[in-house]
Amino acid sequence: MLTTSLRQADILSKGEDYHFSRSVLSRTRPKALHDQDYYELFWLHNGRARLVTEATRMALSEGDLVFISPGLPHALQGQGEESHIVNLILRRRRVRELVDRFPEVSPYFPGAGSIPVQVRRDIRQMAQLSTAAKTLEASPRTALFLEAFLLPLIAGLALEAREKTEAMPLWLSEALVRLEDPSVFRDGAAGLVAQCGKAHAHVARTMQSCLGQTPSDYVNKLRMDYAARRLKGTPDSLSEIATDIGLQNMSHFHRLFRARFGMTPRQYRVKHQKGVVQPV
Repeated sequence: MLTTSLRQADILSKGEDYHFSRSVLSRTRPKALHDQDYYELFWLHNGRARLVTEATRMALSEGDLVFISPGLPHALQGQGEESHIVNLILRRRRVRELVDRFPEVSPYFPGAGSIPVQVRRDIRQMAQLSTAAKTLEASPRTALFLEAFLLPLIAGLALEAREKTEAMPLWLSEALVRLEDPSVFRDGAAGLVAQCGKAHAHVARTMQSCLGQTPSDYVNKLRMDYAARRLKGTPDSLSEIATDIGLQNMSHFHRLFRARFGMTPRQYRVKHQKGVVQPV
């Protein structure tokens, strides 16, 4: 499928930090995907829809809230009766500043090309979201009002995630503590499952229920965070770091790292080590 590109410079006027819109989705099958250089979030106000990417077809229904990162080719298609969405286009710089100040925001705004983050909202939560959206829609398109909308929303999502984590069974919480050891996460999802002492399918179901992640997703996040610390604090080569975290395939290592941090491991090292040892 063909891919076109959208740019925030063509959508956001000078001084605007977000664009707000309400739309009815066409039911016509998309002829092309589009990528973008901005962050986006939208929710389905009513109806059903399909989010199409190069790798997946994500079914959406009323109450689904979706966060999309830059660099992910995708398209939306309405399904059945009229599908109404509320859409926010967010200036990339403002999102990055927010992530730098509040690390809890990062799971909802991951690196470029990451898979969409989908969160389900119930009737009460949708009512709260709609009220906040009406205020945002009527406000100046500046960072102040954008943050006044985003921070309560994401703080609520983070609390929900924490409650799920606290509700997880003891065997899983203990396994996740042991998983912080590189000698364990080096073995990938298999290493996590071995620490749990349960069948892989049972571990996967429990993690999906408690954390909204697969064992592989959880382990790969730990691997990439560990690799990032090594890149910032050591002169170790990329191949040494990849081997130490259990990834022999360098292309796979690069894909995972870019999905997590929005840049290659080498770019990350240059950005974070520059001027630290020998400032000029």
